[in-house]
Amino acid sequence: MSPATRTEARPEAGALSTVLGDPVWWAPGLAPHERGAAPAAGGAAGGGTEDPAGDPAFAMRLTDLGLTDAQLSASPAALAARVPQPAWAALTERAVAAAVPARTVPADWRAAFARVLEPFVAEARVRVLAAAGQHVDLPRVAEGIGNALGTRLVDTAARTLVTELHRWRDRLDGADGHARFADFARRLTDPAGLGEVLARYPVLARLLAQDTATTAAATVELLDRLRADRDALVGTLLDGTDPGPVIGVVPARGDRHAGGRSVTFVDFADGRRVVYKPRDLGPQVAFAGLLAFLDPHLPPGLCPATARVLARPDYGWVEHVAAEPLADRAAADRFYRRQGALLALLHAVRATDVHYENLIAHGDQPVLVDLETLFHPGLAPGGSGDPAADALAASVHRTALLPLVFVGEGGVADLSGLGGDHGHSPSTVVDWLDAGTDRMRLTRRPAEMSGAANRPRIGTSETDPGDHEPALLAGFRQAYDAIAAHRTELADLVAGCADLRVRVVTRPTWMYATLLDETTHPEVLRDAVDRDRALSVLYPGRAGDPLLAQLLRHELADLWAGDVPMFTAAAGDGRLRTATGEPLPVPLPVAGLAAARDTIAALGEVDRRDQEWVVSATLATRRPAPVHPAAAPVPGDPAGTTAHPDELLAAACAVADRIVARGVVSDGRVNWLGLEAVEGRQWLLLPLGASLGNGYVGVAVFLAHLAEVTGIARYADQARAAVGGAPAFVSALATRPDLVAAIGCGGLHGLGGIAYGLARLGTLLDDRALTDAAARAVSLAGTAATPASDPGWSTGLAGCLAATTAIHTDLGLPSAADVARTCATHLTTWTETGSAPPGFADGLAGIGWALTRFGPDPIHRTTGHRIVATTTPDPDPTAEPGWCSGDAGLALAAGRPTAPGPVRLDLSLCHGELGVTEVMLASATDRDAPAARELRRRAGLVLEVLRRHGPRCGVPGGVSSPGLLTGLAGIGHGLLRLASPARVPSVLLLEPHRPLSVPHPR
Repeated sequence: MSPATRTEARPEAGALSTVLGDPVWWAPGLAPHERGAAPAAGGAAGGGTEDPAGDPAFAMRLTDLGLTDAQLSASPAALAARVPQPAWAALTERAVAAAVPARTVPADWRAAFARVLEPFVAEARVRVLAAAGQHVDLPRVAEGIGNALGTRLVDTAARTLVTELHRWRDRLDGADGHARFADFARRLTDPAGLGEVLARYPVLARLLAQDTATTAAATVELLDRLRADRDALVGTLLDGTDPGPVIGVVPARGDRHAGGRSVTFVDFADGRRVVYKPRDLGPQVAFAGLLAFLDPHLPPGLCPATARVLARPDYGWVEHVAAEPLADRAAADRFYRRQGALLALLHAVRATDVHYENLIAHGDQPVLVDLETLFHPGLAPGGSGDPAADALAASVHRTALLPLVFVGEGGVADLSGLGGDHGHSPSTVVDWLDAGTDRMRLTRRPAEMSGAANRPRIGTSETDPGDHEPALLAGFRQAYDAIAAHRTELADLVAGCADLRVRVVTRPTWMYATLLDETTHPEVLRDAVDRDRALSVLYPGRAGDPLLAQLLRHELADLWAGDVPMFTAAAGDGRLRTATGEPLPVPLPVAGLAAARDTIAALGEVDRRDQEWVVSATLATRRPAPVHPAAAPVPGDPAGTTAHPDELLAAACAVADRIVARGVVSDGRVNWLGLEAVEGRQWLLLPLGASLGNGYVGVAVFLAHLAEVTGIARYADQARAAVGGAPAFVSALATRPDLVAAIGCGGLHGLGGIAYGLARLGTLLDDRALTDAAARAVSLAGTAATPASDPGWSTGLAGCLAATTAIHTDLGLPSAADVARTCATHLTTWTETGSAPPGFADGLAGIGWALTRFGPDPIHRTTGHRIVATTTPDPDPTAEPGWCSGDAGLALAAGRPTAPGPVRLDLSLCHGELGVTEVMLASATDRDAPAARELRRRAGLVLEVLRRHGPRCGVPGGVSSPGLLTGLAGIGHGLLRLASPARVPSVLLLEPHRPLSVPHPR
């Protein structure tokens, strides 16, 4: 039965006496699980039905519930006869009956809608006023709770009320839009008007009534607990001084769980406050004990402070810690040293979710004021299958204390305990155009992050953690070493936490919050089946996993109650429980306590250095660097001698050894973590993907070439381990046209480059499986190469043209020649209307070079010459010299010598020194020519930079990263090219392994 049919089956809304007085008005507000069938225990029940609208996720939901079509589509009258009237419906009827018509409404639209919903708020106030009021100013508390509730109810109802505003437009009086809006709001303060709207949207009535009831119940529960604990609070958190009556109960910004309960500030008459937490505070108490154990083993003053706690069964009270500024930079260094020590202990006990709202910068003390996720377990047995991804998940990064950058349509934000910056959030929020008029309509805007109290300030200026990296690392190192030295005692202390109940995060909380927000759309508020269908997006990817599938019903039930779902587990046994304490049958694969003890046992110098690298890499993601960071020249341009090939080869091996040492190995596969520029605007720490430019294919190509030149087998072995899964990956792409389109055909960041790399590796490693995978990747690149594809070298048609030409030259694949011709034709057509920047990697220089060098027909090469002649500017000595977008790439396309200028500190291929020398190699064909002599001198300077500064990569801060374009593999490849250009073709320029003399025939 379609949503439209269900809607038509309900009687049309009318006057209050015939709508809310009729027992059928609320029936469509019943969720599917309330419509008659009890779920079968432990799994899907028989007798399920296919979703009538063909929604697979909702079909899984109905099968899980064991609902039949008749139960799902029963008429409102049948439902009302079978199911008792729910409490939310009775509350709605009372609220509507108690509505008091207004003569006027406030001019502000939010205040006007709040006046409409005032009957619900009044119901909550009455319940709060009836609570025990000793030492509590109940009228003030009730007023404050009512105001907070009214704001939430307006947010919930706004979309529906604006929809009704347009529906009622012809019924409204007023000389202008403001007056007609006011008339609409005034009419809805009448019981008949409010009843008509809520009868049309019974799910909205349910949401409003549920929030009202749970807010009142949670507040009354808080006041009862406060009355019972007041003397203890005064004697502990309030230092023995009577604070006077409670004058305010203010919900914090956190989520609501388990019946509308949330973290709440309790304000007293003397200006002090305490924090009420309606959950077990055992994890916070336990962590304070772990810090107390660590304190004597640290240098004096290094251990972070903690907030005092008064714990009670299932709830507790916490000292309110206020943010305070720093005195000077030395105090900031003390803060970050303590932050580093905090990070070390959080890592050892596998804590997570330490985001910016859970820390307070109290002068030079980072105070962790909330910690639910101590001893957090893993959810996937055996890991993800990617050793680098598993290593990242097990590293200090998992704590969320280190930079955790999210990129979205609204902007970029760091939500970590070190972050919490002011500015745009990645998400968007609902806003309104022409608000307060009858033309009011929805729009979206970037959400604003107001920041939090976690960032220390000197005066009014927030410090940046990247400016205090040495202090952070020093504190981390000292605490890590202390934990490692006393691991046995710590492990024994941890063993005593087996009964600790900790939160288990099974999905990002923002996902639940987004669902709660988006399912206030009026289209899903007429019938609960429609809202349940929207919420069923939780099913895909989880219904087939026994551990995760058992969570689904409870997630849906919590969301229907207006709560963010929450699951807990005992740290020692890994048995999951719902927010109400109900045990679930399928346990976690590894209990959190066992995982923490494994982490503590693995502490050591090698691991510590790995974790320190993660610290530095994540801090680098906060730096406001462009995709191509500026690379400062080495001061004084050190005088170097010409480099001997053996020296260059030894330097390439040293770089390769760094790469091998940084590889993460598991089950015969190796991968790396690296910094990658995402969407051209933000660097992120990620496991390497498959690409040639930034992925493991490019790293493997360098290692395999080095093995061929040096005969050192371990480099070839590492290359094989890196791409062992590549054939399966390429085969899987054949079934995912969406991923093929998303990856694209590009030469360095696309399927063209993947095919090129696999073809080269198949030859170098004598591996037919890789050669066959290259052929399949060529076909996929052809699918991705469309007239609408990006035209550039790195990500588009030009690079694909070069890559497939090289593959045809090396392997003789006819399909590669076909794809090359297709790319050249699309590029020639594109040049008639397209535009691009002048650079090589993403612009006209690379397009022109590709058509000139690799165009299969004269028309293609002529087009390429025209592009180069008309779009490549003359050399600019002040311009960025790099290959990707600078003068070196332009010089290469124009066929003129490059003027490299001072040697660069950044040695990367993309925009650093070795990209410049790659272009110099292209013109140094005669060994005795001036260009060749200059190249040899330049190679000597490169070795001098390596000796002085090491292989500095082209990423923010020069952090060591493995990739080809901006990282170590590219530096190693550049050194190898300088040592043996005849044996090692340019991967940057997608050269074939065999010399290319003429364009391939057709």
